[in-house]
Amino acid sequence: MVTVAAFYLFAPLPDPAGLQAVLRKVAAAAGVRGTILLASEGVNGTVAGDDSGVGRMLEVIREVRGFNALQAKLAVAEAMPFQRMKVRLKREIVTMGTALEAGSPRGGYVAPGNWNALISQEDVAVIDTRNGFEVALGSFAGAIDPGTRSFGAFPDWWRANAARFEGKRIAMFCTGGIRCEKATAWLVAQGVPGVHHLEGGILGYLEEVPEGASLWQGRCFVFDERVAVGHGGTLPG
Repeated sequence: MVTVAAFYLFAPLPDPAGLQAVLRKVAAAAGVRGTILLASEGVNGTVAGDDSGVGRMLEVIREVRGFNALQAKLAVAEAMPFQRMKVRLKREIVTMGTALEAGSPRGGYVAPGNWNALISQEDVAVIDTRNGFEVALGSFAGAIDPGTRSFGAFPDWWRANAARFEGKRIAMFCTGGIRCEKATAWLVAQGVPGVHHLEGGILGYLEEVPEGASLWQGRCFVFDERVAVGHGGTLPG
């Protein structure tokens, strides 16, 4: 079995190129594969390998000043889901057209255990910030699908539809939390009140909430050769 770790953190990264060089060396020595994106706004990645190798990669990132709070969602796969290791420098760790500035206010985190209660409220609009092909595999019951082909289209979609949500609280979610967190920061900057997002994303929810109590329907698309996962981070049956 192979350990798969998905992680991200918005925090100022002063030397992305320096960390890139270090991570490439560590990955080669540890036999870890996957993709890590580095930018001045933070880090975003999914890597796979044995427990010690993945642990070492996470340890190196946490040693960077300001990144000790990095958390990872762990899952297992029967075979290595990546062909090689890629550590890339980007303008953004998730592309929306503008980098997230340090200290930018964001929407409130909602723990997976509290998510069902929030999205069941009549004054809450639940928005899936993922792309259309991801939504087609699965989503929360009643969630709004913006129908976007890329996350960068979310701001334009919101501008065209903002009037629909007047008087509503907003609850957004995505695969691992990164897109919905950045989307909440953008909405807060636009002056939208009552904005929330699912802490840890769908992966965190499927890991923590028992299947019998779940409001999730279908499967969750992941960006590796597993394609989709179910409750507990496992491959769906």
